[in-house]
Amino acid sequence: MPKPFIHLTGNGCHAHVSLWDRPGAINLFLDPAGELGLAPLAYHFLGGILAAAEPLTALFTPTVNSFKRINAAPTNSGATWSPNTISYGANNRTHMVRIPEPGRFELRLMDGAANPYLIQAGILAAGLDGIAQRRDPGARLDINMYEPGAVPAGTRHLPLNLLDALRAFDASAMLRQALGAGFVDSYVKLRMAEWHDYTRHLTDWERERTLDV
Repeated sequence: MPKPFIHLTGNGCHAHVSLWDRPGAINLFLDPAGELGLAPLAYHFLGGILAAAEPLTALFTPTVNSFKRINAAPTNSGATWSPNTISYGANNRTHMVRIPEPGRFELRLMDGAANPYLIQAGILAAGLDGIAQRRDPGARLDINMYEPGAVPAGTRHLPLNLLDALRAFDASAMLRQALGAGFVDSYVKLRMAEWHDYTRHLTDWERERTLDV
C-alpha cells in the first residue's frame, strides 16, 4: 500500500536508469564532460520521461491510494520524500527525477503497488521516444520543491487522482503505439472499474464535513 499512514512517509519504488551497449559494456548515459556527468543521449531519454509523466503516472502510481503519497502534506519527518511536480534536479530528493552521480538518474515517481514489468515498459517507451524526438528536459531546478512558494510558475504538476492519470494515459498516442492499443484499452478499463468502485464508497471525512444532524 503506497500510503498506509497519512502522518508517515509512503512506500516508494524508485528506478535507477541508464542505457548500456552490452557487447562493449559501455554506459551510453555517461559523459564525464557533460552536465552532471550525463551525455546528451541521457538528457533526451530524460526529456521523454518528463514529457510523458502525466500518462505514465497511471502505470507508476496505479491505485486510488497512490495519489495520497505523491500529493501528500508534510509528514512527521518534515517532508514526504515523494514528488508532486514534474521536475528534475541534481542530488535532490524533492524532485521527480534526481541525478545522484554521473551516468544514471533516479526516477522517483513509482510506488510499491506498481507492476515491475510495466515500470520497465513505461520507462523504455517514454525514454526511447525522447531519444527519437530529441526531447529537451529543460533546465534542472536546484531548489527545495517542498519549500512554500518555491515551485516556479509554469511547473507541471502530477495528476491529483487516478481518474486524471487514466485520462492522460488513455489519450497518449505515444504510449498507445509503444505498448499497444489493446493493452492501453484493457488497462484503462480495469483501473476505471477500480475508480468507480471507490467513488461508490462514503468516507468519514464526507460525513463529518457535509452531513447535518
